[in-house]
Amino acid sequence: MKSYKSKNALKEAINKAYMKYDQEFIGIPEAMKDVRIEGVDRTPAENLAYQVGWTTLLLKWESDEQEGKEIHTPTEGFKWNQLGELYQWFYQQYAHQSLRVLRKQLKENMEMIVHMLDAMSEKELFEPHQRQWADAATAKAVWPVYKFVHINTIAPFTNFRTKIRKWKKINQL
Repeated sequence: MKSYKSKNALKEAINKAYMKYDQEFIGIPEAMKDVRIEGVDRTPAENLAYQVGWTTLLLKWESDEQEGKEIHTPTEGFKWNQLGELYQWFYQQYAHQSLRVLRKQLKENMEMIVHMLDAMSEKELFEPHQRQWADAATAKAVWPVYKFVHINTIAPFTNFRTKIRKWKKINQL
Protein backbone atom coordinates (compact mmCIF):
# COMPACT_ATOMS: atom_id res chain seq x y z
CA MET A 1 0.00 0.00 0.00
CA LYS A 2 1.26 3.45 -0.84
CA SER A 3 2.41 5.67 1.98
CA TYR A 4 1.47 9.34 1.82
CA LYS A 5 3.69 12.11 3.10
CA SER A 6 0.92 14.61 3.75
CA LYS A 7 -2.81 15.15 3.93
CA ASN A 8 -2.67 17.02 0.63
CA ALA A 9 -0.89 14.11 -1.08
CA LEU A 10 -3.59 11.74 0.19
CA LYS A 11 -6.39 14.04 -0.99
CA GLU A 12 -4.76 14.42 -4.43
CA ALA A 13 -4.45 10.64 -4.78
CA ILE A 14 -8.08 10.17 -3.75
CA ASN A 15 -9.33 12.78 -6.21
CA LYS A 16 -7.21 11.41 -9.06
CA ALA A 17 -8.35 7.81 -8.51
CA TYR A 18 -11.97 8.86 -8.06
CA MET A 19 -12.04 11.00 -11.22
CA LYS A 20 -10.55 8.22 -13.35
CA TYR A 21 -13.03 5.74 -11.91
CA ASP A 22 -16.04 8.00 -12.36
CA GLN A 23 -15.16 8.77 -15.98
CA GLU A 24 -15.49 5.10 -16.87
CA PHE A 25 -19.26 5.29 -16.38
CA ILE A 26 -19.76 7.99 -18.98
CA GLY A 27 -21.46 6.43 -21.99
CA ILE A 28 -22.81 3.33 -20.26
CA PRO A 29 -26.52 3.27 -21.12
CA GLU A 30 -28.90 3.04 -18.17
CA ALA A 31 -30.54 0.08 -19.88
CA MET A 32 -27.25 -1.83 -19.46
CA LYS A 33 -26.56 -0.97 -15.81
CA ASP A 34 -27.60 -4.44 -14.59
CA VAL A 35 -26.10 -6.50 -17.41
CA ARG A 36 -23.98 -9.31 -16.01
CA ILE A 37 -21.10 -10.60 -18.12
CA GLU A 38 -19.10 -13.78 -17.71
CA GLY A 39 -15.62 -12.93 -16.50
CA VAL A 40 -16.68 -9.73 -14.75
CA ASP A 41 -17.96 -10.21 -11.22
CA ARG A 42 -20.12 -7.07 -10.95
CA THR A 43 -22.57 -5.20 -13.12
CA PRO A 44 -21.96 -1.45 -13.52
CA ALA A 45 -24.65 -0.74 -10.91
CA GLU A 46 -23.11 -3.24 -8.48
CA ASN A 47 -19.67 -1.77 -9.11
CA LEU A 48 -20.90 1.68 -8.09
CA ALA A 49 -23.03 0.28 -5.25
CA TYR A 50 -19.93 -1.31 -3.74
CA GLN A 51 -18.12 2.05 -3.80
CA VAL A 52 -21.11 3.93 -2.40
CA GLY A 53 -21.46 1.30 0.33
CA TRP A 54 -17.87 1.44 1.54
CA THR A 55 -17.55 5.22 1.37
CA THR A 56 -20.84 5.54 3.25
CA LEU A 57 -19.52 3.22 5.97
CA LEU A 58 -16.27 5.16 6.25
CA LEU A 59 -18.23 8.38 6.77
CA LYS A 60 -20.56 6.66 9.25
CA TRP A 61 -17.66 5.40 11.35
CA GLU A 62 -16.27 8.90 11.66
CA SER A 63 -19.68 10.49 12.24
CA ASP A 64 -20.58 7.95 14.91
CA GLU A 65 -17.28 8.54 16.67
CA GLN A 66 -17.70 12.31 16.60
CA GLU A 67 -21.21 11.92 18.04
CA GLY A 68 -20.01 9.57 20.78
CA LYS A 69 -22.09 6.67 19.44
CA GLU A 70 -21.13 3.03 19.59
CA ILE A 71 -19.24 2.10 16.45
CA HIS A 72 -19.84 -1.18 14.64
CA THR A 73 -17.25 -2.20 12.08
CA PRO A 74 -17.77 -3.03 9.35
CA THR A 75 -21.40 -2.21 10.17
CA GLU A 76 -24.16 -3.37 12.47
CA GLY A 77 -25.29 -6.87 11.62
CA PHE A 78 -22.07 -7.82 9.81
CA LYS A 79 -18.71 -9.10 10.96
CA TRP A 80 -15.45 -8.87 9.05
CA ASN A 81 -15.76 -12.53 8.04
CA GLN A 82 -19.11 -11.75 6.35
CA LEU A 83 -17.92 -9.38 3.64
CA GLY A 84 -19.63 -11.34 0.86
CA GLU A 85 -22.95 -10.85 2.63
CA LEU A 86 -22.12 -7.19 3.21
CA TYR A 87 -21.49 -6.70 -0.51
CA GLN A 88 -24.87 -8.28 -1.28
CA TRP A 89 -26.40 -5.83 1.19
CA PHE A 90 -24.68 -2.95 -0.64
CA TYR A 91 -26.18 -4.16 -3.92
CA GLN A 92 -29.66 -4.43 -2.38
CA GLN A 93 -29.37 -0.97 -0.81
CA TYR A 94 -27.95 0.93 -3.77
CA ALA A 95 -27.77 -0.97 -7.09
CA HIS A 96 -31.45 -0.45 -7.95
CA GLN A 97 -30.72 3.27 -8.46
CA SER A 98 -29.75 4.72 -11.82
CA LEU A 99 -26.08 5.09 -12.71
CA ARG A 100 -26.58 8.86 -12.65
CA VAL A 101 -27.91 8.75 -9.08
CA LEU A 102 -25.19 6.33 -7.94
CA ARG A 103 -22.47 8.51 -9.46
CA LYS A 104 -23.97 11.57 -7.80
CA GLN A 105 -24.14 9.82 -4.43
CA LEU A 106 -20.53 8.65 -4.75
CA LYS A 107 -19.42 12.16 -5.68
CA GLU A 108 -21.15 13.54 -2.59
CA ASN A 109 -19.52 10.88 -0.42
CA MET A 110 -16.13 11.73 -1.85
CA GLU A 111 -16.65 15.42 -1.16
CA MET A 112 -17.59 14.57 2.43
CA ILE A 113 -14.51 12.34 2.80
CA VAL A 114 -12.28 15.17 1.63
CA HIS A 115 -14.03 17.46 4.11
CA MET A 116 -13.50 14.82 6.82
CA LEU A 117 -9.80 14.70 5.97
CA ASP A 118 -9.57 18.49 6.05
CA ALA A 119 -10.98 18.44 9.58
CA MET A 120 -8.32 15.98 10.77
CA SER A 121 -4.82 16.88 11.80
CA GLU A 122 -1.82 15.16 10.22
CA LYS A 123 -1.42 13.28 13.51
CA GLU A 124 -5.03 12.05 13.40
CA LEU A 125 -4.53 10.82 9.85
CA PHE A 126 -1.10 9.28 9.99
CA GLU A 127 -0.56 8.04 13.53
CA PRO A 128 -2.28 4.94 14.95
CA HIS A 129 -4.80 4.97 17.80
CA GLN A 130 -6.38 8.28 16.75
CA ARG A 131 -9.85 6.87 16.10
CA GLN A 132 -11.73 4.18 17.97
CA TRP A 133 -13.25 2.93 14.74
CA ALA A 134 -9.79 2.35 13.23
CA ASP A 135 -8.66 0.43 16.31
CA ALA A 136 -11.90 -1.57 16.50
CA ALA A 137 -11.72 -2.61 12.86
CA THR A 138 -8.41 -4.42 13.18
CA ALA A 139 -7.90 -7.33 15.54
CA LYS A 140 -4.12 -7.54 15.39
CA ALA A 141 -2.85 -4.89 12.99
CA VAL A 142 -2.46 -1.28 14.05
CA TRP A 143 -3.61 1.00 11.27
CA PRO A 144 -3.78 4.76 11.13
CA VAL A 145 -6.87 6.37 9.60
CA TYR A 146 -5.21 7.05 6.25
CA LYS A 147 -4.92 3.28 5.58
CA PHE A 148 -8.67 2.86 5.97
CA VAL A 149 -9.25 5.83 3.70
CA HIS A 150 -6.89 4.34 1.12
CA ILE A 151 -8.49 0.89 1.30
CA ASN A 152 -12.01 2.30 1.00
CA THR A 153 -11.31 4.81 -1.77
CA ILE A 154 -8.11 4.73 -3.82
CA ALA A 155 -7.55 0.96 -3.88
CA PRO A 156 -11.06 -0.05 -4.99
CA PHE A 157 -11.33 2.85 -7.43
CA THR A 158 -8.17 1.59 -9.09
CA ASN A 159 -9.11 -2.11 -8.99
CA PHE A 160 -12.74 -1.67 -9.96
CA ARG A 161 -11.86 0.72 -12.76
CA THR A 162 -10.12 -2.24 -14.41
CA LYS A 163 -13.25 -4.34 -13.96
CA ILE A 164 -15.58 -1.76 -15.48
CA ARG A 165 -13.17 -1.22 -18.38
CA LYS A 166 -13.25 -4.98 -19.07
CA TRP A 167 -17.05 -4.93 -18.85
CA LYS A 168 -17.18 -2.06 -21.36
CA LYS A 169 -14.70 -3.72 -23.71
CA ILE A 170 -16.73 -6.95 -23.82
CA ASN A 171 -19.85 -4.87 -24.52
CA GLN A 172 -17.99 -2.80 -27.11
CA LEU A 173 -18.69 0.49 -25.34
